Amino acid sequence: MLNLRPLLFILGIFLSTLTVFMFIPLIFALFYGEETVGAFMISSLVTGTTASACIHQGRSRNLNLNIRDMFLLTSLTWLIVSFFAAMPFTLYHGINYTDAFFETMSGITTTGSTVLSGLDTMDHSILIWRSLLQWMGGIGFIVMAVAVLPFLNVGGMRLFRTESSDWSDKAIPRTQDMAKHLFYIYILLTILCGVAYHLSGMSWFQAINHAMTTLSTGGYSTSDSSMAAFSNQAHWVGVVFMAAGGLPLLMFVNCIQQRSLWVWNDAQVKGFILFITTVSIGLAFWLWLGHEMTPLDALRLASFNVVSVVTTTGYGLTDYTAWGALANIAFLFLMFAGSCSGSTSGGIKIFRFQIAGAIMREQLKQQFHPSGVFKERYNNRIISDDIVRSLVTFILLFMMVIVVLSIILVLTGLDPVTSFTGAITAVTNVGPGLGSTIGPAGNFSTLPDVAKWALAIGMLLGRLEILTVAVLFHPQFWKY
Repeated sequence: MLNLRPLLFILGIFLSTLTVFMFIPLIFALFYGEETVGAFMISSLVTGTTASACIHQGRSRNLNLNIRDMFLLTSLTWLIVSFFAAMPFTLYHGINYTDAFFETMSGITTTGSTVLSGLDTMDHSILIWRSLLQWMGGIGFIVMAVAVLPFLNVGGMRLFRTESSDWSDKAIPRTQDMAKHLFYIYILLTILCGVAYHLSGMSWFQAINHAMTTLSTGGYSTSDSSMAAFSNQAHWVGVVFMAAGGLPLLMFVNCIQQRSLWVWNDAQVKGFILFITTVSIGLAFWLWLGHEMTPLDALRLASFNVVSVVTTTGYGLTDYTAWGALANIAFLFLMFAGSCSGSTSGGIKIFRFQIAGAIMREQLKQQFHPSGVFKERYNNRIISDDIVRSLVTFILLFMMVIVVLSIILVLTGLDPVTSFTGAITAVTNVGPGLGSTIGPAGNFSTLPDVAKWALAIGMLLGRLEILTVAVLFHPQFWKY
């Protein structure tokens, strides 16, 4: 049976945390005398009351969760938190609930797709709330990716199982300690990013907002022009800290605790850095040859856009769809890549491509030596059949969701390019798609409501690695 009382209690804790964060934009609204004061007061009151009721009803001496509880809790948390976090947008003038939920789900899943325009003159409280949603979603996913998903063996992530991934009574203190250290590093990197942005010419308000959305690889900006509104120095700051957001945060913790740089010996970290460096230099060379710009400008534009897409941040700097056919094809495939496991980014993730390559090598050896027994390793761990099955299932479901979502979007009247790239950008949590409507120079405001709800579901599926949600629809899940 499902343990409903512990589920209610934990959901109440999450909603309590959300209530506390709602006071931050409320303070901004009061300070600047904005009309959103009432919106945040009502939202915090409703969310806080619901949180108290959940905690009261769910309080129990036994808070142990089984694997079914963990699957359900993971999905419910993102869904219910998004439902309440959308309230300030709903109460804000001119935004219906469909747009409010879309904007919120995009924020919490750190996708970065937006339906809002006029950001340059928008209330400070709304802008800071958008950034906070992405910042909260980023650290939430990191903890889930390190402690929960390896435990549930989602998409081959058991390779990254640690002591914190064991949800026994003895492991709970270790999990709490791990979460605390991750949170401290996350705050430290955010502060460093904010200071660097301010030194590059941003105001403190702009720097704080962009620091939160850069580290979370979310991509929300305070300007309709996104990062194009800021200096070249700010672009390089973005490249560095977006890349940092694409690295496993737990490895920053280990480097500080062990006072070593062993993180750079990790296979996925080396693969990620080599990948973004190679693609950035290649596209920079393409820009330099085919467009009138200096080598440094070509490298800046290429690096920023490549890192933004690969880390699924989705900041806009320039319309890279105007760079020619090669760039269009390159960015289409870059949307799938993702960064490292245990980072704030979405996508398929680098380690899955590396494991797929190892499996291919193993299969080729088997062709030459049919009787041989070959076991490939990844980061000195044997790639077991269990991990292979989990990874193959994840990839198939990933592609199936994109296909189904693309069909739904086409049926709403959208063109094939918008439908296909919209589905990809939602499931991979990238943000912008391709084409004139949802490309780097557009947004999602003109899409039909049905398309927005479908994309919001796609964002949730992609953020939770699909299998976590898909298992809830299997009849076997509800039988016991």
